[in-house]
Amino acid sequence: MAAPKRHGGAPKKKKGPTVGTGGHGRKALEGKGPTPKAEERTYHKAYRSKQLAERAAAKPGTGRQRPAGRGSGRSKNAEEMVSGRNSVLEALRADIPAKALYMAIRIDVDDRVREVLKLAAERGLAVMETGKPELDRMTDDSIHQGLVLQVPPYDYPDAVESVEQTLQKAAKGYIKNTPLFIALDGITDPRNLGAIIRSASAFGAHAVIVPERRSVGMTASAWKTSAGAAARVPVARATNLTAALKTMKQAGVYVIGLDGDGDVDLTGLPLATEPLCIVVGSEGKGLSRLVRETCDQIVSIPIESAMESLNASMAVGITLYEVSRLRAA
Repeated sequence: MAAPKRHGGAPKKKKGPTVGTGGHGRKALEGKGPTPKAEERTYHKAYRSKQLAERAAAKPGTGRQRPAGRGSGRSKNAEEMVSGRNSVLEALRADIPAKALYMAIRIDVDDRVREVLKLAAERGLAVMETGKPELDRMTDDSIHQGLVLQVPPYDYPDAVESVEQTLQKAAKGYIKNTPLFIALDGITDPRNLGAIIRSASAFGAHAVIVPERRSVGMTASAWKTSAGAAARVPVARATNLTAALKTMKQAGVYVIGLDGDGDVDLTGLPLATEPLCIVVGSEGKGLSRLVRETCDQIVSIPIESAMESLNASMAVGITLYEVSRLRAA
């Protein structure tokens, strides 16, 4: 005989209608818009990659350099981080101005590290031991090999003020050489700038002028290429190169531009003995239109027809030699 079924608890009630929210819960059902792109999500690795790419694009010049948080408006005024054992050693050997030396904790010491520490001690340079993550951050994850040299920003004098001061000193007899300046129009290679500074020092030029925009600045590479001459010849900056050249002309300085299609031959240049500014353009584009129109003369260097053009620093060196020769005659 089957056992009777047992029913425990209270009888089950039928489910009736429930009270609604009156639309108050509608917001919880609304979407939050389209999903942000991967590079816009701070927690996504694509975001980090985008940040690194933007920093790399804002680096001045060549080599392992990094703006020190001053914006990309003028990276020429930003501090640089020279990284890598060879690069740091060469920078210290060239006596490039430095602010501090950062060294990895428990670094694997070799001959290069020993010489770097020796040179830093001789210069009284601050040496700070730093963890690898911080060195990675300072160099934008470049290969630093445990050594990073901080180079301070270059202090550019104003181009017009530098020219005026030189002319005043010449008028009072404080300087013996006739005022001589070099202006760069569109030069972007720091090694060209360094080589030009070296030639300027060798032939007694009083300043090298660079425009504020679309131009090379005094990077660690320029310092090294100048072989110490950058400590003797100031690099001045012009907010507008064309306007600065016009002001120089009003002050009595003749402006000549170097170009392969010039109408005046460099040999026996008549203006060589006058207060002079030599303007050189980039090897590819040459002088810009406004700068060319501002020049008193466009001068060409006689070369073999098979050679299309000369490197900017080489052209300046040849011109400075001829000017120096004519002034000594």
